[in-house]
Amino acid sequence: MGKTEAKRHAAQEAVGLVEEGMIVGLGTGSSAAIAIELLGQRVAGGLQVRGVPTSEATAAQARALGIPLVGLDVIDHVDVTLDGADEILEDGSAIKGGGGALLREKVVAALTREFRVAVVDASKLVRRLGRFPLPVEVVPFARPAVERAIAKLGGQPAWRRRDGAAVLTDNGNHLIDARFEPRDGWEEIASALSLLPGVVAHGLFLDCFDVIVVGEDSGAQLLRVIRAQERFPLL
Repeated sequence: MGKTEAKRHAAQEAVGLVEEGMIVGLGTGSSAAIAIELLGQRVAGGLQVRGVPTSEATAAQARALGIPLVGLDVIDHVDVTLDGADEILEDGSAIKGGGGALLREKVVAALTREFRVAVVDASKLVRRLGRFPLPVEVVPFARPAVERAIAKLGGQPAWRRRDGAAVLTDNGNHLIDARFEPRDGWEEIASALSLLPGVVAHGLFLDCFDVIVVGEDSGAQLLRVIRAQERFPLL
């Protein structure tokens, strides 16, 4: 078995946490897509939920599966969010944004009242964040200035492009993948990036997840995060 099967085990465990009548945040990425597929099966079997997608790709998948969708103009909170992570610590802090949906993922996470569930395979659980480049979403006009600022913070910025053209987010923005050395403390970098004019969102989700479901070949392990206080911004 490989990572796909491990992700499926994690997704099965995570989707089992969804209850009747919940508003569910639907993440973006390969693990989230599996969770959405399995949630669609439960919906087809009679489960009544509404979904809040974090990307246009996720919205399209959910619609195809018959999962009712709702926008932030209709609801003011999300009950539970199912999402993946590019890297995650046992304290629920993560780097996200490899799929380019970090801004909408962060908004939905901030609106989640009950618990945010990370659906990952065992390779994503790390001791220190930073092996995966940190995605930063920026308005196109500001990208060169933000790249210089990231370099001054000690990072190595790389403009995300495909076939020579800029990769655009669903919001029409550019992405910078900033490589920093793995480290224990990210608060200063998170604060500095948040203050940079032109930065729309960065991929540091510090103290974000409440439950981590780690998929392995033999099944899935559910880790509940216990922290002294909530640091992830709630809307």
